[in-house]
Amino acid sequence: MRPEGSNGTSGGELVVPMAWMYAEYIADELLRTGDLMPPTTLEFRAGRNALALTIFLSDGAVGGARVVARLDEWSSLTAAGRPWRRWIRSRLNTAARDQDQGPDLEMARAAWRWLEETELLAADLDAVVPGAVDPRTEEDEPRVWTPAWELGLPLGHLAIHLF
Repeated sequence: MRPEGSNGTSGGELVVPMAWMYAEYIADELLRTGDLMPPTTLEFRAGRNALALTIFLSDGAVGGARVVARLDEWSSLTAAGRPWRRWIRSRLNTAARDQDQGPDLEMARAAWRWLEETELLAADLDAVVPGAVDPRTEEDEPRVWTPAWELGLPLGHLAIHLF
């Protein structure tokens, strides 16, 4: 990252997005502990970004034992049927108005753009009928292109429950 502008606020030092990096670290650890998929996959990245955004925008990450205390909150925010996408947009807009455009917010916005603009090929859960799939056939299940956040959000939610 570049140092902040020449207005004297950075002291000439490198500005590091510590709050974002810590939220991303917690999200990464939750997903790795859940062992849901290899960390090199795009699905893992989607889950990490969704969780990191949730952690960062829910008033920031906290250290140590307090992380465990926040799991219920993060689980509630990522639960199916919740307006997570609208919540993320609202919190990003509020953060942009309330604070300067620091590197943490810049990283969060980049993660959100990636989640919204990237599509991943995933199983079409709407096309799967219980009991209608014959495991002896060699055909793959129906697949559809899905926005990364729609795949990452339930993965993140599951990772919280497996922690």
